[in-house]
Amino acid sequence: MGGMESHCHQLVGALERRGHAVTLFAAPGSDASQLYPICDVPYETCLPWRDWHGSDRLQMFQDDAFGRAQRAIERGSFDIVHNNSLSPPMIEWGLASGHPIVTSQHVPPFATMSAAVARARNSHSSHFTVTSDHQLQLWSGRAGDNMHVVPNGIALDDWHEAPARSEYLLWFGRITPTKGLREAVAAARIAGVSLKIVGTIEDRPYFEDHVEPFLDHRIGYEGHLGGSALAAMVAQAQAAVVTPMWDEPFGLVAAEAMAAGVPVIAFDRGAMREVLGGCGQLVAAGDVAALAQAMAEADDLDGTPCRERVRTHFSVGRMIERYEAIYALAIAGAEVASRPPSASGEAALASNQSSTTALLA
Repeated sequence: MGGMESHCHQLVGALERRGHAVTLFAAPGSDASQLYPICDVPYETCLPWRDWHGSDRLQMFQDDAFGRAQRAIERGSFDIVHNNSLSPPMIEWGLASGHPIVTSQHVPPFATMSAAVARARNSHSSHFTVTSDHQLQLWSGRAGDNMHVVPNGIALDDWHEAPARSEYLLWFGRITPTKGLREAVAAARIAGVSLKIVGTIEDRPYFEDHVEPFLDHRIGYEGHLGGSALAAMVAQAQAAVVTPMWDEPFGLVAAEAMAAGVPVIAFDRGAMREVLGGCGQLVAAGDVAALAQAMAEADDLDGTPCRERVRTHFSVGRMIERYEAIYALAIAGAEVASRPPSASGEAALASNQSSTTALLA
C-alpha cells in the first residue's frame, strides 16, 4: 500500500468513526463499507503502471473510470466530494459543477494538474490540500487562498514501541529510483552496518542493477511486509533510513517509524525537515558519505521524543479535524455561489456528523 492509498484508507475509516456517511469511489476490492466500483478491474491487473504509464490506453481507462464516478456523484446526494486522485478532469468537473469538492495534492505541481488548480484558484467551492509547508511553497503562484496544509495522519494504534532496539537499520518503502535505496545500500556498505530492506520492487531492473548485487550477510532484502509484521520490524530497528531522491511532499515512512519510537536518518529533501523536527539526523540530500557517517553513529540517536511528536503533529484525529473545517468552507462557499446576485450574507452551512462524503481514490 503506497502513501496515497494509506492516506485514503485512514481517511475513510476516521470519517466513518466521526459519524460521517462515506462512499468510496475506487477500484473493486477496495476496503470500504460503502464502495462504488468505478472500473471493472483494478488497472494494475490489466494495464500495470510500470508498463503502461503515459500510454493513451491507460489514460482512456482512467478517464472512463473517473467519468463513471462523476456521473454517479451527480446522481447522489453528497454534501462534499473529497478527491484523492491525480485526475485533473475531476478538478475541472468540480469547478464546472459548482459542487463542493476538496482535492488532496500528494505530488508537486506538474503541468496538467497545475493548470487545473490555477483555474480553480478563485473558487469558493473548490478547495485543495497539501501535506506540508514545503509542498505549499512549490504550489506558490499557482494556487490561491483555497489551498491549505493538512499533514497526513498516522494511526498510532498500528505502531508500537519495542522494549529494546536491535542493531540493524531499516529501509522500507517502494523500491524505485525516487526513493534512493541505491544510495542507502552504498552508505551501509561504507559504514559497515547491518541494513534490512523491506518493500515492493516496483522497478525490477533498478533492483537487479543497484541493490541485488550487494546483498550479503549484512545487507538483506526481507521482501514485502505489511501490518503487524512490518510494525514489529520497524519497532526493533535502531533507526529508519529514508533517502528521497525527489522533493518528497510529506514522508509517510519517516512518520511511521517515529510512531514506533524509532529515530530517522534522512536526506534533507522535500518535507523531511518538517516531519522529523529533531527526531533523528538529517544529512545533505544525495550525500552518501554523510549518510554513511550518520548510519555509523545511529546508536547515539534518541528515539524518546519521536512517538510524542507524531501524536501531537501527525495524528489521524488532528488530520480529520482539519479536513472537517475545510469541508465546511467548501460547502459554505458553494452555498454562497448558488445564491441569486441579490442575496446577501454568508452561508452557515457546515459539514457535521450527519454529512455524506463522496471520497474518490
